[in-house]
Parts: sequence; C-alpha cells; structure tokens
Amino acid sequence: MFYVYVIRSKKDKEFYIGCTNDLKRRFAEHNSGQGKSTKGRRPFELLYYEAYKAKQDAVHREKMLKLRATALGQLKRRLKHSLFIP
Repeated sequence: MFYVYVIRSKKDKEFYIGCTNDLKRRFAEHNSGQGKSTKGRRPFELLYYEAYKAKQDAVHREKMLKLRATALGQLKRRLKHSLFIP
C-alpha cells in the first residue's frame, strides 16, 4: 500500500503533505528530525491519511494536494473539526 498523509507541526501549526509506502516509519522519521523540510518544525501530529494500492495514484493525489488550492481546500473543509486549533 501507498499512503498520502497530512501532518501538522505542533510547533508552528503548519501542515506538511507527503507520500510513502510505510506510514509508521515515515511519521517516526519526521518526528525524529530525519526529514530536511520538517526537521526544525517537530514534533508532528498525524491528521489524515489515504491509502492507495498503486504508487502512481498516491503520487498523483499528493501532487494535487500540494499544487491545487482547491483540492487542499476541499480536504480542509472535510476535516474542519479535526483541524481546529484551540
């Protein structure tokens, strides 16, 4: 399986969208500072993920979430209660 995931930094409250074939490992890497783009923003919380059988589908969805404001906006509307920051 391949996963598209959304994590949020507990430090700056910003989102990060990624794609992986091992979600547990990748999430642990983000929180241990192994990712260049997320190293200084840890710790993270996992907010959302989608599973795909084909890598191409997961990569395409990741790109749509990163490049298309509409796709990310729709996801944020679907997760409005999960994304609430008190």
